[in-house]
Amino acid sequence: MIRVEDLHRHFGGFRAVDGASLTIETGSITGLIGPNGAGKSTLFNVIAGVLPPTSGRVFMDGQDITGLPPHELFHKGLLRTFQLAHEFSSMTVRENLMMVPGTQSGETIWKTWFQRGRIDREEAEIRRRADEVLDFLTIRHLTHEKAGNLSGGQKKLLELGRTMMVDAKIVFLDEVGAGVNRTLLGTIGDAIVRLNRERGYTFCVIEHDMDFIGRLCDPVIVMAAGKVLAQGPADHIMQNDDVIEAYLGTGLKNKVKAAGGAL
Repeated sequence: MIRVEDLHRHFGGFRAVDGASLTIETGSITGLIGPNGAGKSTLFNVIAGVLPPTSGRVFMDGQDITGLPPHELFHKGLLRTFQLAHEFSSMTVRENLMMVPGTQSGETIWKTWFQRGRIDREEAEIRRRADEVLDFLTIRHLTHEKAGNLSGGQKKLLELGRTMMVDAKIVFLDEVGAGVNRTLLGTIGDAIVRLNRERGYTFCVIEHDMDFIGRLCDPVIVMAAGKVLAQGPADHIMQNDDVIEAYLGTGLKNKVKAAGGAL
């Protein structure tokens, strides 16, 4: 699905991504972990077209997508969420979902004058799809709630729901668990697994909660200092000396190993 080759993104003399190469397989839920400042979010931003690379290439389904802007990648089925949810706070949850599909007929002035019936039918279909998403995510009770009033976890569910309003192929989730209580995090995790198994979504997930990563993700990719440090099944990754050292430093490595290898 996604292939990254020798990707670099520099900010002056700082190498946020420093020669990263990795593959995200179609149909996988791939975890991306690493200490703060490892370059994970910058890597997401380059893949998703938010930032141009300094050098290197990104491929999707064998096609070079390096440097394409986010709106073009959106239409190819590549979507990215952010650590802080980007909802339309004054609009309802349903309205936030209905905003997602592009090229709606009602966005063209002359069609609002001469094709009212077509616009009404299209809007009814989009509303129906939004309600299906609300049911899937078990948040139908929030249909008419202003998005700005949602909790952090509910906003993350809404962001996930927005990816369901289009034909997504791969979704990059950036710290989906940040600021989310354990119950809602479990709901989010269940939704990700269902979307993967039932609808064929491919996911790449940045997350610091290793229990969440271990439950959902295979394989797991580890970044440190802008480079890919390791890749493999979650249980193997958590026993990797280089990974433990990257997270905790040499001084604590032996203590962690003695405690069973949990990060």
